[in-house]
Amino acid sequence: MTAINTSTPDANPPVVAVNADVSRPVVVVNADDYGLSPGVSQGILALIRQGRLSGTSCMTATPYWPEHAAWLAEVAEQADIGLHLTLTDQEPAGPCPALAPTGRFGSVGDLMVRALTGRLMGAAIQADLTAEIDRQLDLFEAHAGRPPSHVDGHQHVHLLPGIRGLVLDAVARRYPAGSVYVRDCSEPVAGVLARGVDSAKALIIATLARGLATAAARRGIPTNRGFRGVYDFGPGRDFPALMAKFLEPARDRALIMVHPALPDDVLAGLDPVVASRQVEQAYLAGPSFAALLDRAGVRLGRLLG
Repeated sequence: MTAINTSTPDANPPVVAVNADVSRPVVVVNADDYGLSPGVSQGILALIRQGRLSGTSCMTATPYWPEHAAWLAEVAEQADIGLHLTLTDQEPAGPCPALAPTGRFGSVGDLMVRALTGRLMGAAIQADLTAEIDRQLDLFEAHAGRPPSHVDGHQHVHLLPGIRGLVLDAVARRYPAGSVYVRDCSEPVAGVLARGVDSAKALIIATLARGLATAAARRGIPTNRGFRGVYDFGPGRDFPALMAKFLEPARDRALIMVHPALPDDVLAGLDPVVASRQVEQAYLAGPSFAALLDRAGVRLGRLLG
């Protein structure tokens, strides 16, 4: 395994304070995929320490989670730490004979087809999904030592028919009303088109999320009030320019999804977007991000904080 140094790397740009004026709208900047690999977790932890993230979403079925969960103890009071429910491209936390008969989840494309054609609604698959959601939440609590601040889905799987209701039911069953939020990825069509960033992909995700906030509210579950951060992770994308677009217009409690990471041999074998993750890491750690937030008139904050 790659050796881990959980201190902030000396190569990071100097830390510039983020404006903390409490009169400014709160923007929630959340890093996904904590626990995917050492470099992902190390990079996210460094950014939380710098005050450059509102929180992170954790993959608890990976072999790294027990060790990496312990690293979060020092920042748990300053950041949202939640579950990144993982039902694609990884091994499940426990047996899923109907959903993952080979012992490994399939691709997000396969899961979407099954969801949109009603093939996740059978009793056996619903039982597997219910058990797996609970197992991943159990692993979060066992190693983080607390309930999650929020629940969302790796590759947005929590939005899918046949999964969404089970996620909301699990949150409502396990946690006091209002204490754990669920990520709402819906956006108005006009807003997506005006932003002009990978609009087709963003509209698909927004459409899948339609109605989630209403269903969550019926169960006493809070949600964010806007969602940004969708792009194709392609090489050469101007991430600073994308972040500027994601902040327009400023909206209180809007959530921007990011995917930073430090260089990591493990990640290179798992993920096709390693280069873009490192670009995100460098930008979020540097002075330009703090200056952008200041120009936009917003401050970083926790959703329920």
